[in-house]
Amino acid sequence: MRVLQIHNRYATPGGEDRVADDEAALLAAAGHEVVRVRGDNPGGGAAAVATLAGAVWNPRRFHDIRALVRADRPDVAHVHNTWFGLSPSTVDALHAEGVPVVMTLHNYRLLCANGLLYRDGAPCTDCLGAKPWPAVTHRCYRGSAAQSAVAAATIAASRHRGTWRRVTRFIAPSESIKAIHVDAGFDPARIIVKPHGVPDPGPRPTPPGHSSTVLSVGRLSAEKGLETLLAAWRTAATSLGDQKLVIVGDGPLRQRLEQNAPPRTSFTGWVSPARLSELMLSSRALVFPTRWYETFGRVAVEAMAAGMPVLASDISGPAEIAGRLGPEWLVPPGDEQAWATALGRLTDGPSITAAGAKGRAIFEREYGEAGGLRALLDAYSEATTAARAKTQWTKGSRP
Repeated sequence: MRVLQIHNRYATPGGEDRVADDEAALLAAAGHEVVRVRGDNPGGGAAAVATLAGAVWNPRRFHDIRALVRADRPDVAHVHNTWFGLSPSTVDALHAEGVPVVMTLHNYRLLCANGLLYRDGAPCTDCLGAKPWPAVTHRCYRGSAAQSAVAAATIAASRHRGTWRRVTRFIAPSESIKAIHVDAGFDPARIIVKPHGVPDPGPRPTPPGHSSTVLSVGRLSAEKGLETLLAAWRTAATSLGDQKLVIVGDGPLRQRLEQNAPPRTSFTGWVSPARLSELMLSSRALVFPTRWYETFGRVAVEAMAAGMPVLASDISGPAEIAGRLGPEWLVPPGDEQAWATALGRLTDGPSITAAGAKGRAIFEREYGEAGGLRALLDAYSEATTAARAKTQWTKGSRP
């Protein structure tokens, strides 16, 4: 199968970039041909302003994608992210050339100006299934009314043109993100739930209950809940013994978080995938204190693959994953006292080891790369079949 994979990379690499890279590698290793189209947003200045101006619909990208399709004739196109340099014109170009389109719903960009459904410290659904203009009033995208207007106009214009109806199948990494898009008016029959698969890091050198390291991995921004976690860690400090908190990641809150961090807390910044795997295999538990509607929670699955349990906020994708370990592994998001109490339970070594083994079994059964590849190919097959059926129906319906 020849797959055209399209992804606009992020300035700070994150989970979406890793999913796109991993899936391309999996497909290639399985003998499929992958043609990769990558976009990059300018970092700032006049170039960024000019590129953002084309975010609503970029005619150059439309013609470039059409020309590429005519030259390579892919069997299916898989779109990961078009914001903002590639623009929705990419999907329109694929549709114009008759290519079946699969699109992964990595975030809420098709519904929300900032892509998070999060504003002023809490989840926000003001624009869900409605006109997106409140985003301009609230300056939801990067605190700018002008940039928020571009993001909102992109949502409104794509909806008006019916761009997203031209996607043959959507892939939702979790049931929760599917439900939110269905509430916003998307056809549930066109959304396939397929969790992301992750690589197997191999065996642990020692059981997780023997480690004194608690791990947090992710972008250091308000919606990730690190301020709640650090406050809870400070409250629970006397009951945690020699446990230490290692925070992997970077972001706009890093300086403030480091300045106010409690004892036995360290920040590493972003680390290589190999180093992250080492940390996962040698840590006690992963804490995931997010406050927004996370679409999946890749690091939670990576932790389970490494044989350690996940203590997560009881919200959206992470709750679907960590909740499999039992209700005691879910904590109300943003509740400092509840998090402090939950952190205190991490001192029970045998329970940690038992939960880690359970998480590993869940990974092997549901989140391995082999199963992820099968599900991905099934999605492509379903999309191409649906596209052929629609074409035949359209031809047959002509007078």
